[in-house]
Amino acid sequence: MPHATQHVDVAAAELDTALRGGPFHVALRAAIAARGLPLQRVQHHLSRYGVKVGVTSLSYWQQGARRPQRPESLRAVRALEEILRLPDESLIRLLAPIAEAAEAAEEAEGAEGAGHTGGTGSVGSGPSGRPAARSYRALLRASDALRTLLAELDAPLDGGLQTFGHHERIRVGARGELAERESQHIVRAHRDGVDRFVAVHHGDPGCVPERMAVQALENCRTGRVRGHHESGTLVAELLFDTTLRAGDTFLFRYGVQDGTAGRSREYVRGFDSAGGQYALQVRFEAAALPVRCHRFAQHSAAAPRGGYQELPVSERHRSVHLVEPRVRSGMVGIGWDWA
Repeated sequence: MPHATQHVDVAAAELDTALRGGPFHVALRAAIAARGLPLQRVQHHLSRYGVKVGVTSLSYWQQGARRPQRPESLRAVRALEEILRLPDESLIRLLAPIAEAAEAAEEAEGAEGAGHTGGTGSVGSGPSGRPAARSYRALLRASDALRTLLAELDAPLDGGLQTFGHHERIRVGARGELAERESQHIVRAHRDGVDRFVAVHHGDPGCVPERMAVQALENCRTGRVRGHHESGTLVAELLFDTTLRAGDTFLFRYGVQDGTAGRSREYVRGFDSAGGQYALQVRFEAAALPVRCHRFAQHSAAAPRGGYQELPVSERHRSVHLVEPRVRSGMVGIGWDWA
């Protein structure tokens, strides 16, 4: 028994060293060895995440003969972090700059913990196998546009706010379009001098940011608004009626009038760090009720979707909802199918 314990300690130490300094193939080999999984079992676990990778490819990866590069391969690496019980980003960061594309796509989904809020769209496919609202390439374009728009507003990545509670209400119109959304935030400043929040809205494919409208509904007023037509991205300053000091809490509410695209199929919220409670409600018009709705979650834009759960539509209120008591880094959303 002492020999077994010593072996476990050595394997854990080797894994810790490899994850900190790499290279990727050494870290992957150490992680697989530490968990005692044969490559066939690793492949089986990956298939449960909806990712197909051959045993030969896995062997090449851990030998350093090949490196994951394609989007599907990067999704596999994200899934491996969970399968092998590794810290978030511990493997994917060792693939930089290859992984920068995946990180950029995730950035396009929003940076909730940094004082920005993202909108709709993701990659992957739902239970029916249909493609999601946005392609991987579209997310990269949105990420570049978002960086440009935030730079125009001189908005830092760290907005100085921590979100304790975020409640969103989405209304899908009679044509099945994303008509509007309303967001209420409960935040706390973690530095002095915070007096605004930068909201980010990613519309559905074909949307027209120039025709959208931002409404300040409670304890804020609308500042500068910028849009990027090709990516369907809209950013807006919400100016507070006070300047917060470190430790101050604040509650504000705003809305975005959209309705500029075609039929919507899902709403996705992105979080770049763990945080407080998140609640999402989607309400449909009587003339446009979906045949089914479901919840889903995603570790990142490059990872496979999981956490599917059927959501019954309330006949009286024509709505569905989800509640996350404490959000994790990644994405969560509600999708629906039309007849």
